[in-house]
This record gives sequence, structure tokens and C-alpha cells, in this order.
Amino acid sequence: MRTRPAEYLIRQRVMALRRVLPAASKGDAMSVHHARIATRRLREALPLVASGRTADRLGRDVRRLTRVLGPVRELDVALEILNDVEATANAPRPAIQRLRGAIAEERRLLHAEMRRRLGKFDVSKLREHAVAAARRQAGRTPKRMRDPKQAAGAKARVARRSERLAATIENAAGLYLPDRLHDVRIAVKKLRYTLELAQAFSGSRATARMRALKSAQDLLGRMRDLEVLIARSRSIQSSPGASNLKVSADLDRLVRRLETDCRQLHGQYVASRRDLLSLCDRLIAAGRIDASARTSAA
Repeated sequence: MRTRPAEYLIRQRVMALRRVLPAASKGDAMSVHHARIATRRLREALPLVASGRTADRLGRDVRRLTRVLGPVRELDVALEILNDVEATANAPRPAIQRLRGAIAEERRLLHAEMRRRLGKFDVSKLREHAVAAARRQAGRTPKRMRDPKQAAGAKARVARRSERLAATIENAAGLYLPDRLHDVRIAVKKLRYTLELAQAFSGSRATARMRALKSAQDLLGRMRDLEVLIARSRSIQSSPGASNLKVSADLDRLVRRLETDCRQLHGQYVASRRDLLSLCDRLIAAGRIDASARTSAA
């Protein structure tokens, strides 16, 4: 019996999550990263196969898992950035070592908490409920793999995500406002994962669009990670004992270095801003054309 597209997508995304969770629970940094991505992809797929209380319950479960993985992933990224900075010339190594030690200790504690909470999470039960929801939805759709109804629903969701992204880009303007840029990053991420679903249902590839969104997500993500590391550096600098040590001056140097990197990345974002808005306009227009065509056909 052929598996319908909605059920296939849910199975695929739950399997991706199950595959990396054991290693993530043990603390493997790359597995933590992939597990978090898998939860986000699953969250975007759920509204297409479930509604009402079922959708709310499944969404809460997966969102909770995303949040469990988040703090450890954030520290892993901070350690990666420190390694990159340390490999460059004139790196403030005493500051890096001080910061790395503090982050590594915090990660050790957070990993223990993450592992405890992951141990209580029942992935098999999540899979059972999500697949059941997908099958109920599939009972109301054709058996063919390229389902026009599912594709239309995904395309409409892409259009809404595009409108949201365009609004956040306009709200952030061309200014360096970290909170608003973080909103842009989240909107880019949600649009990218929704576009993946639309492509799966329609059979489209649209690789250029996906590359553009991934590039923007990576750029804004790096900027956000640098800002978080700057905040950690300043926190350590203000801690007891740091002000009396040479490491305090080195922390100043590190913060200035990270701030410079942030400004450079922001310049790249501003340069790509118009292209992102143009992409949003095209996706919104495609959604309207599709909706108009369906209305005429009805």
C-alpha cells in the first residue's frame, strides 16, 4: 500500500529525530544540532496533518523538546566561535581560555539536565500520535503522491510566512537592532522549513530560493550567536576577581573583536535585504495566483 505524502513526511521527520536523539542525549554537539533542526522541521509539518486539540498537543510536545535542546546547543556554538577566534592572529587567548572554561562548566551542568529531560520524552508515543493524525488527514485526500490539495495548503502557508518575513524585515529597517534582527532570523527559518514542505507536496525544487533563505538564516544566526557570546564575555568581565586581572583587558579586546564581526555581518545582511524582500514578494504573489486559480475552478 502506497504511503500518502502527509504520512510520509511525518514519518520521515520523526525518523530523523529518533536517529540523532541517542547521541544528542550523550552530549554529542553535532547530534544536538541535528536533533534541534529535526524538531523544527517536524513542528512545521504538523499543522498540515493535524488541527484543533491534536495539533496543539503535538505542537507543545515538539516545542518542549526544541527548548530542552536549545541551551546546550547555544553553548556549543559559543565554544565553536571561540575556537575560530583563537585560530586567528593576535587572538586574546587568556580571555578565550577564561570564557571557554566558564562555558564548558555551564554546558556540563546543562547537559546533565538535558539528558534527564530527554530520558522522560517518549519519541515512540509522539510518532504514534503524529502518524495517526497524518493517516486521518490522508483519509480525506487522494492516494497520489503529488496531492494538489496538500500542495495548495502548503503554498498558502508559504505565502503567510513570506508576509510575516517581509513585515519583520521592514520593522528591522537597515538599523543594527539585535532583537528585531532576531525576529527576522526566526521568520526566515520558519519560511525555509515551510517552503521545504511545499516543495515536497508539489514536486518543485526551487533550489535558488532555498539557498537564499539558508544563506540569510546562517548569516543572521551567526550574528545572534556573536551577540550572545558578547553578553557572556561582559558577564564574566564583571564577575568578582576579573577586574583585577590582565584577563579583563583581554576580555575587552575579545568583545571589540566580536562586535566588529557583528557589524560586518550586519553590513552583509543590509546588502541582501532587498533580495530577501523580492523573494517574499514572489512567494506571496504565487500564493495569491494559486488561490485565485482554485477559486475560479470551484
